[in-house]
Amino acid sequence: MIEIDKRDGGIVVLTLARPQAANALTLPMVAQLRATIARLDADPDVSVLVLAAQGKAFCAGLDLKEVLLGEDAPQGPIENMDLQERFAGLMRDVVAARFPVVAAIGGAAVGAGMGLALAADIRVAGPGAKFLVGAVKVALSAGECGISYHLPRLVGGGRAYELMLTGRPVDAAEARAIGLATTLADEGDLLEAALAVAALVAENSPYAIRHTKRIMRTNIDAPSLDAAIELENHVQCLALGTQDFKEACRAFAERRKPNFTGA
Repeated sequence: MIEIDKRDGGIVVLTLARPQAANALTLPMVAQLRATIARLDADPDVSVLVLAAQGKAFCAGLDLKEVLLGEDAPQGPIENMDLQERFAGLMRDVVAARFPVVAAIGGAAVGAGMGLALAADIRVAGPGAKFLVGAVKVALSAGECGISYHLPRLVGGGRAYELMLTGRPVDAAEARAIGLATTLADEGDLLEAALAVAALVAENSPYAIRHTKRIMRTNIDAPSLDAAIELENHVQCLALGTQDFKEACRAFAERRKPNFTGA
């Protein structure tokens, strides 16, 4: 249901491989994704993760037919909460991963699929990309899988209200215009565009990559400017003592690309 492809430079492509069902998420698929992210997170050679998908859709969200209408459908509020926490936990795993995650959105990202796209650090959209909340259209709350947290921080509160209350689709052009997507790719070039962004990230030192993501994720909710600067100062002072910083200084003076080792 998922495929892993390790590329040069510490870039790993994780592909949702259930195109016949628009890459809708089942419980085994969620478990596989979470276990894979945990394994990659423990691998020091992984610098950036590119999250891609086969077929015409990025991810249609929860597979309603298999998960909620099948023989093993949850019964009652306790099992419903367990189901919700498993899906929401996947979003936490993406956010908490030490490496940046670049999502390549080539088709519809709906519900939990949109939550997965929003949990990524960078979103590259193809011409056919569409972002939809989804749940509000089937008598559920639009606030699920971290959407109510991530969306207003990306596009602003007023616009997030409108998108979540209407459930209308956001196409690639609008996504770029409102800050939901950072890059637009040409037809057929989506994965290459996402890999190009990942390669730019992977050129930097492991310390810089990891702690830039951590600072961004922490300081987006910083209680004050002083608190944000205090964290920045501590992280930067540690960076000044790394061998990679010394290598960067030498490379700058010698007008060459640095050779980072993670030390």
